Amino acid sequence: MTGKISRHIRVTGRVQGVAYRAWTRGQAQQAGLSGWVQNEGDGSVTALIHGPEADVQRLIDACWTGPGAAEVRDVQSEKAAPPDCSDFRILR
Repeated sequence: MTGKISRHIRVTGRVQGVAYRAWTRGQAQQAGLSGWVQNEGDGSVTALIHGPEADVQRLIDACWTGPGAAEVRDVQSEKAAPPDCSDFRILR
C-alpha cells in the first residue's frame, strides 16, 4: 500500500441537513477513495478517507467548502488506520 494514507476528519459548522455526506461520498467516489462518512450527534460530520496521499489531501481541502448550502467552520484531520471496506459508504 505504498503511497496510500488514511485520515480521520471532523468537519464542524452547518454541515448536517445540507447534503454534506452525499457530497463527500460523491467526491470520494470520483477520486477512487475508500472509507466512510457519517453525521455525529453534536452536529459535526466525521469521515475516514483512504487512498493515494494527494487524492486524500485534495478531498480534505475540498471539505473546507463542501456542498453549496454548507457553512464549514473547521476541518480537523488526523492519521488513522485504513478502513475495512474497499468502497466509500455513508454510515448514518
